[in-house]
Amino acid sequence: MKAIKWVQDENQITVELEPNQFAVVKYHKQGDVLHITSTRIPDELQGKGFGKVMMESILPEIEQAGFKIVPVCSYVVHYMHRQKQWSHLLASEA
Repeated sequence: MKAIKWVQDENQITVELEPNQFAVVKYHKQGDVLHITSTRIPDELQGKGFGKVMMESILPEIEQAGFKIVPVCSYVVHYMHRQKQWSHLLASEA
């Protein structure tokens, strides 16, 4: 499990992918639903599977906190479409 920092006051989750290399996930919160609006992987780590690592790090945290998600970011839409095991986290409006 990668180191995760969830700063709810800033609507942001960071995941340490490699030493001093962080993925950033931004969202808008609406009740118990997180609208994930953007994700960012450092340029030097793109195309190496770290998007999946990021998602597999944050989704259990979101689930444990009792939230559902609405994918807005195109990567999250793509990931959730392919990874059906997380479909229970999709809000009904997704």
